[in-house]
Amino acid sequence: MVGETRHVRRGELGAALRALRQASGKEAKAVARSAVMSASKLGKIETGKVAPSAIDVEQTRSLEAHMALLRLFQSALVPGLLQTPEYIRAILSRHDLGEDALTRTIGARIERQQVLYDSTKELHFIITEPVLRWRIVSAARMAEQVDRLVSLSRLPNIDIRVVPLSAQQQDIANHSFVIRDDRTVTVETIHAEVVVTDPRDVSVYVRKFEGFASTALAGNDMRAMLEGIRDDFLREQETN
Repeated sequence: MVGETRHVRRGELGAALRALRQASGKEAKAVARSAVMSASKLGKIETGKVAPSAIDVEQTRSLEAHMALLRLFQSALVPGLLQTPEYIRAILSRHDLGEDALTRTIGARIERQQVLYDSTKELHFIITEPVLRWRIVSAARMAEQVDRLVSLSRLPNIDIRVVPLSAQQQDIANHSFVIRDDRTVTVETIHAEVVVTDPRDVSVYVRKFEGFASTALAGNDMRAMLEGIRDDFLREQETN
């Protein structure tokens, strides 16, 4: 890929978070309070003195509030905006958090999900089939998670598609990514977050997203598939 694609270092990420906060017109104290952290810690993150964790970034970088169109491709997990509380807890439990901090962080992520009901925004999600079968939580909880996707897919501003394993593919699901307003793409790797801003590079991800969208199931076909997966989980739960 060409253009400006980079790993965000501590200072760069802090500056980006500060710029986003200022663009939103929010005071540092208000952002820190909503992100469940002290204003002091937020200040250190924004000035590059402290490296933010993935959770810190998620809580302070509420980019969804500043965009009109989101396109998210996920090949590993159910997208955060679509996760149930139990699924969120299972994901966040991998981090070294105390129970109180874990509970607050879960609450913050659930609060972010309010963007799903904002009719002024278009939210497009593409998920690969293995995501729906990967056992993050128990069979019963996975059934609930899949059922939530079915329900959310009926909202008029949300488009959820699933790439089935049975579909012939011309591309490879290299990694998950998020496109916001055709202006930026963020890719979270194991060790860093990559930010793509060059229009030529952004267009590469747009084409990749559109390619998978063309082979994915949508609407009633997608919901029928999800309901079948949900029923598989429910039958498994009944036999245990």
